[in-house]
Amino acid sequence: MTVNAVLEWIDDQLQVRSLERVLWIDPCNDRLIVIDLDKTGALPVEREMSQVNKAVTDGLVIKRSVDPYAKLISESQIKEKDKQTRDRWWSLIESIVSDVPDIYDPRLRGAMVAQIVDKSGVSKKYVYRSLSRYWQGGNKNALLPRYYNCGNPGQEKKVTETSLKRGRKSRLGKFDPEKQGVNIDEDMKQLFRVGVRLYYNTKERYPLRHCFKMIQENHMNLGYASVHGVNVPILPPSHELPTFGEFKYWYEKEFDLKATLQAREGVRRCHLQHRAVLGTSTEMSFGPGSIYQIDATIADVYLVNSMDRTQIIGRPIIYHVKDAFSRRIVGLYVGLEGPSWNGAKMALANTFTEKVSYCAEFGIHINEEDWDSAYLPQALLGDRGELIGFNSDNVVESLEMRISNTPPYRCDWKGIVEQSFRIANLKSIKWVPGAVKERALERGERDYRLDATLDLHQFTRLMIYTVLNHNNSHWMEWYNRNEFMIQDHVNPVPDQLWNWGIQNRSGHLREKPSEIIKLALMERDYATVTPFGIRYKNRHYSCQKAIDEQWFERARNRGSWKVEFAFDSRNVADTINLISKDGMSYEVCTLLERDHKYLGKRHEEVLDIEEQEKLDLQLYQSNAAQSDAELRAIRESIVNEAKQQTEEANENVSLSNAQRTKGIRTNRTVSKEAERRREAWNLGDMKPPEELSIVQKVQEGYKPSKQSSYLDMLKKQNPGGS
Repeated sequence: MTVNAVLEWIDDQLQVRSLERVLWIDPCNDRLIVIDLDKTGALPVEREMSQVNKAVTDGLVIKRSVDPYAKLISESQIKEKDKQTRDRWWSLIESIVSDVPDIYDPRLRGAMVAQIVDKSGVSKKYVYRSLSRYWQGGNKNALLPRYYNCGNPGQEKKVTETSLKRGRKSRLGKFDPEKQGVNIDEDMKQLFRVGVRLYYNTKERYPLRHCFKMIQENHMNLGYASVHGVNVPILPPSHELPTFGEFKYWYEKEFDLKATLQAREGVRRCHLQHRAVLGTSTEMSFGPGSIYQIDATIADVYLVNSMDRTQIIGRPIIYHVKDAFSRRIVGLYVGLEGPSWNGAKMALANTFTEKVSYCAEFGIHINEEDWDSAYLPQALLGDRGELIGFNSDNVVESLEMRISNTPPYRCDWKGIVEQSFRIANLKSIKWVPGAVKERALERGERDYRLDATLDLHQFTRLMIYTVLNHNNSHWMEWYNRNEFMIQDHVNPVPDQLWNWGIQNRSGHLREKPSEIIKLALMERDYATVTPFGIRYKNRHYSCQKAIDEQWFERARNRGSWKVEFAFDSRNVADTINLISKDGMSYEVCTLLERDHKYLGKRHEEVLDIEEQEKLDLQLYQSNAAQSDAELRAIRESIVNEAKQQTEEANENVSLSNAQRTKGIRTNRTVSKEAERRREAWNLGDMKPPEELSIVQKVQEGYKPSKQSSYLDMLKKQNPGGS
């Protein structure tokens, strides 16, 4: 038995009878002093030690290990005013409570208390109350004011017509006792409930004071009066109405905050911005590959076209695929394909394949261990947009991977991958030319879009370096490591967590042949076999199979036909892949030389080039139309002039149609000879003699000279010719 121990007395029915505190143990005699803890104003009593020990042996007394009356409060939490009250009462009894054991003798204690009363003038009742509180509490903090007992907390007082005004009185009550205000009874609270439901828990999100005014005007009025033809509510005097403070008190005390937020903000917004956050995404995954999260964002930077760097092509799309266990970025895609299956497909293809060759495409040389994450997870968590539909169904069936989607507008369910975009922006994007500085530019400020410098290839390189930096050196102070990680000295760095998980939490990562992965993720479309090659969107391809089977000859002689192919949008300009009938193999078709202007270009850049060509054609059509109109007008003018001259010549010479068509060959020969002499190069000043027109020759009976041996020969061959 020790001093200050709490004894719990139990009766025969195993019910607690009372609690007592040991105040003093007599080392010489078989006695101890205790005080009842349940009785207000109790004083110390004497018990026999042997009696208490026997009760402990019989199970009628239990020594409690926890003191239920101890004040669990630090000195810094006590108000200064309460400290002064405590110290004032302690100064009265401090001199006598230390006088042990005399203070426990009722006769001596009475004399000590009388002495204190004579010196301080304090009532004897307050001195005894202070002694009782000190002994029951076990320390001087038991003398602190007990305001928490005021007002019968936890129980509402009944309100009747004769009840006095509770709480703070109205200022008008100082001058008129009948204007103290009103008490909030059950009928008034019912009005509050109806008003909050009608005017506060709505999508309009009116403030609470507006709701209170609407309750007064619509449900507490004395009637209506016509003012300027409008019914206006007549309110009773202010002392007959509840105050806004009373309304707010009952609202905060009674109404459900969660239901109010859902009614005012909507269920989705409430879950996103106001819900309790009690868990972490790490708890959902046991090890690497348990869950991958995928998401896309529009990067805050403007890029230029690699083929024509004067063209600004806008902001790229970044896809990240992140492991929920280690926070490692296992997949990346940067392009111009908006958030859709096309972008998600390319990010997944990057996730499931090795990264050494991918980085080499952008001039970055890494070892396999620097980014060894060419695996399939057990589950993939994404948005409803990309991973819903026919394409994602193919992934589920072909790759045996579970796909989950977050509810609409619940990006907080993918907080891990969402956070990686913020880190990429802080580390890299905001520091490059063309980065979005401010959403709204000040007048006179330079347009940051004009600073665009990087093309898509260069920006992808930057993002790869950012990912490698994140995986290898990003220290996550907030990561909740378990006791096993701490024992193995695993730092909260994505690569270290990944490697530790591979060794200790394996069994979630899976592999499949690259051909199956490609066929499952590649986009499918149809191309046309033509005599000029396999045509797809104005680009022509060929393959060995088409040449061996004479596809192009057959297309020229029998007509074209459609063939199914799969393609990777990242490299669609270079190759397409014809799908075999069994769907498990493909034939690579390469771009023909005639379309090599698209060689080595990204899918987005090819689309941009084709769109620019269409735009250039449309812009040139007006010039072409004008030129065609001029040619048509000149042609008509020349034809009309020739018609007029020919008609006049025919009118002067009466020749039948047979006569006109009979000597065409001779006429041609004459005209040719005349043209030769007209077009002959003369180096001197002598001008060539003017030749008569064919019509004039016929009219004047022209005869060729004897020197024209060729004409003589023609006449001999054709004596009847003209």
